[in-house]
Amino acid sequence: MINSSISNIFFTFCSGTIAYQKHRVGFSLLKVAHCLLVIIVLVVSVLVGSGWLNRATPASTCDIATRSTQIGSGTLSYNQAGTGQPILLLHGLFAEKEQWNGMMCELARVGYQAIAPDLPGYAKSTGFTVKDYALENQVALLHQFVEQLKIQSLDVAGSSMGGTIAALYSQLYPNQVRSLAFIGSPLGVTNWATSVRKSIIEGINPFIPITKEQFDLEISLLFVTPPTIPDEVKTEKVNDYVNRNRNYQQTWDIVNLYDDVLCQLPHSRVPTLAIWGQEDKIYDIRDVDRSHRCFPGSQIIQLPKAGHLLLIENAQEAASNYLGFLKKIKNR
Repeated sequence: MINSSISNIFFTFCSGTIAYQKHRVGFSLLKVAHCLLVIIVLVVSVLVGSGWLNRATPASTCDIATRSTQIGSGTLSYNQAGTGQPILLLHGLFAEKEQWNGMMCELARVGYQAIAPDLPGYAKSTGFTVKDYALENQVALLHQFVEQLKIQSLDVAGSSMGGTIAALYSQLYPNQVRSLAFIGSPLGVTNWATSVRKSIIEGINPFIPITKEQFDLEISLLFVTPPTIPDEVKTEKVNDYVNRNRNYQQTWDIVNLYDDVLCQLPHSRVPTLAIWGQEDKIYDIRDVDRSHRCFPGSQIIQLPKAGHLLLIENAQEAASNYLGFLKKIKNR
């Protein structure tokens, strides 16, 4: 998170992430500079949903345990904090579980058990195949994960592409899912915002940047107030995009098959919340009513001075609104 200091460096796009992370939230930028451990992860997203620097302003830190388990052909890594009613938190395209650290601590503080996995094939969840990036396969693997944890009832929330996976999960397992939440605009409701479309028409995919200038463009689209990123981190990330360009492109192509999926689903029976940043440059706030039409009866909250990566840049405010929603459905 970032307040007066930067505690975690997360570079993700809804998904893309470079991350320096400790299991306790709350390191200063100076310490990060001395202990820099850059973890390269996928980042492309249309589902844009993930982030780069944890810029939330959490009220407190908490103990976050990292565990792993065998799922299908791979090993799934996940973070866990707190006890109580489980909440499954799903990151966006090219992102990673640490983006949820700020919100996890807020949820754990008031009595929830927050569980944030690296989705199959992302970050430290390794050994999965290209086919596993298909969203229905992500859902199937996550259900195996939930069953392995012996969870019978849970709330599920997602950022960007993670929100889309969460919605698909709730459609397939409505008796297991207590509520659904989109923490930031999800993939599959509306088209790209003008800023993204303009870049792509000019031949630049801002989510697979191959120069430092394109990297800066991506950051400017994901954040209302772009964080300052060390030049060496930009170089590291751009080199990864170039060296593993085929892998990024394959993932991008698969995920883009779901650009209208949410509005094709049957009407959800699960209580649904959508929190949408008024300054989202990935999916324009002007299309938020379409989300309501696709999810009749859902609650929609528009956050001022907020962009696409609410879980990072607006973690405390997003958590407060989400907790209010959870309290409301609990008291029904």
